[in-house]
Amino acid sequence: MGKADRKGKGKSRQPKQSSRDCRVEKREMRVRDLGLGFDSDEIVLFKFCVGSCQSSRTNYDLALKALLDNGSLPRRTARKVSNHPCCRPDRYEPVSFMDAQTTWRTIQSLSAASCMCMG
Repeated sequence: MGKADRKGKGKSRQPKQSSRDCRVEKREMRVRDLGLGFDSDEIVLFKFCVGSCQSSRTNYDLALKALLDNGSLPRRTARKVSNHPCCRPDRYEPVSFMDAQTTWRTIQSLSAASCMCMG
């Protein structure tokens, strides 16, 4: 089999994702530790967003950072401003569990289904 015959056979290469990029991570958590007031020792899979969005900065973000750095914005305003996009859920999924009274509960929009840089 020649080189031309092997083209396209094998693993497709995807761009490497940095460990700092915006992504979903998962942890098993006790329901009561989520702080939503449910009495349950059940363990659920909680998915959340982590990572940097530095590669998603726009001209707005770059200009805002320069204005913050050079003191062009009042200090009290500057404290309230985010000059970079945030890694946040763009879709959520529900989580179901049994509470201490053996009732099935479902919490809508609790866990991140996917993440993206926003802002």
